[in-house]
Amino acid sequence: MSAPRAHSLDLDPERVTNDLAALVLTVVELLRQLMERQAVRRFDEGTLSPEQEERLGTALLLLDERMDDLCAQHGLSRADLNLDLGPLGPLLADPEP
Repeated sequence: MSAPRAHSLDLDPERVTNDLAALVLTVVELLRQLMERQAVRRFDEGTLSPEQEERLGTALLLLDERMDDLCAQHGLSRADLNLDLGPLGPLLADPEP
């Protein structure tokens, strides 16, 4: 009789699907945060017209709301998306209180 494998792979389809959703949402959240930082920089530099500021602000607000919806749909919080990179610290900026 062979001994059980110490490093078996968990291939539960539901878990794999949830983990994949969390990974995709983590990448989307990282990109959303980068876009938001870029927008704030451009607001501060004054390189946007008032119309561009309005459109960009609306787009970022809608994207933020959609992220909340997607996280809720998959039973995740924004904190669940933050990966610990060890000595580098967390991947994502802390969510606003």
